[in-house]
Amino acid sequence: MDVRRARSDLRQRALVPVLVFLGMVVAVISSLGAPLVPTIAAADHVSLSDAQWSLTITLLVGAVATPTLGRLGDGPHRRRVILGATAVVMLGSVLAALPLGFGFLVAGRGLQGVGLGLVPLAIATARDALPAERSRPAVALLSITTVAGVGLGYPLTGLIAQSLGVHAGFWFGAIISALALAGAALVVPHARGREKRPLDALGAILLGVALAALLLALSEGESWGWTSARLLGLTAVALLLLGCWTTHELRTEHPLVDLRALRNRAVLTADVCGLIAGVAMYMLMSMVTRFVQTPQTAGYGFGASVLVAGLVLLPFSAASVASSKLVPLLARWTSTALVLPIGCVMSLLSMVMFLYARGSLWELFVVMGVAGLGVGCTFAVMPGLIVNAVPARETGSAISFNQVLRTIGYSTGSVLSAVVLEAHTPAGHLVPDDSGYQAAAWMGCAVWVAAAVVTIVLPRRRTPAQSMVTADEEALMDESIADAETAEDSAGAMTGGAAR
Repeated sequence: MDVRRARSDLRQRALVPVLVFLGMVVAVISSLGAPLVPTIAAADHVSLSDAQWSLTITLLVGAVATPTLGRLGDGPHRRRVILGATAVVMLGSVLAALPLGFGFLVAGRGLQGVGLGLVPLAIATARDALPAERSRPAVALLSITTVAGVGLGYPLTGLIAQSLGVHAGFWFGAIISALALAGAALVVPHARGREKRPLDALGAILLGVALAALLLALSEGESWGWTSARLLGLTAVALLLLGCWTTHELRTEHPLVDLRALRNRAVLTADVCGLIAGVAMYMLMSMVTRFVQTPQTAGYGFGASVLVAGLVLLPFSAASVASSKLVPLLARWTSTALVLPIGCVMSLLSMVMFLYARGSLWELFVVMGVAGLGVGCTFAVMPGLIVNAVPARETGSAISFNQVLRTIGYSTGSVLSAVVLEAHTPAGHLVPDDSGYQAAAWMGCAVWVAAAVVTIVLPRRRTPAQSMVTADEEALMDESIADAETAEDSAGAMTGGAAR
């Protein structure tokens, strides 16, 4: 009996590190495609636009898989869903790593996209399997590591690809996903006693097709033409399907995503802010990595390698971890309600710094460090708001929907930066004028201003009925700030060590 209890205690202590590692693996693998696009194009003898599918397909599959996995994980089969999805990610990594041609690489990257739905399930597992005093800081820690993992994946990918070749990066993904699968199999508990509810298959199909059409339009707009009939038709179909999906979700008894939760201002603020912040975050990351690799003959840039471009993003990863120490300080110095807008303002500052200070590499390191603090403050609070505002049976679904909105924001931000830079590329030239980065950065500033306004206006909007729950929603924010404070030491030890 004592042996069983000791094993149970050991598994519970190991649960958070394993879930954090799983979140880091997902973030690193999802970012594998971005810095390798030019290398993939050269290795597989395809155009840059075709090679871009190594990134696009991951986002497309992730957008479809995330809400479905979230709903399945809210039932009694969460452990099976986590293990199955992680196994699919490992299989996709192996398929992408094998020298079978570009088609198999894209197929493997698509399977890796299933992993984007694992982080919400990890957050739901932490909420249910741990005592309250441990589950809340674990949720904050998981939200921080997903942001940090994006910045960590770029330099790791660059180092491996530069030293060992493009397929070695995907072998690395296969190894770490196998380790994550083994760890999850050992410690992720069974979700016993949870109600089994039917999957909203129609809702999953409507949302999946709508998001796939929307992301496809965003990713292919530059090559098709932003005013082409094909693009406008696809966008119209996506919006129509989203409207049908919304109507269906509000009427069905067991929705894929409980949209009624958006009536809670904490959930609404987290979702809208997550979408807008995702746009601005990826605009800056896309601009910086492209700027650093631009040949100096263009009159700007540093002609750096993929590895150096990835290293510029390391301060972003490290600073997002450090934000766990900054959030409670901000709450004490100002107020809990101001933490989200302050994070947005800090991110706005990083955009302004990029506008006026990008003449040397060390300046870009500082820019990305400030950006990491801002994004970390913003993203560390949002999942806590959702988790504390929805019933336990809805945690996976609610966090998954927030993740989908972030994914749409990431894709939109990447496309926006590319469109603006393309518009400032003279005919017959391969790189844009420096004025293109000025214009894109100003647009990024406008997006962060919009995000700050949302975090101020939405929480203060109230009807007479809503005014009755104001104190409860303030308590939700207070708990989210406390979660970040409790998680700061473990975040620094786990995620900071990984970033180093």
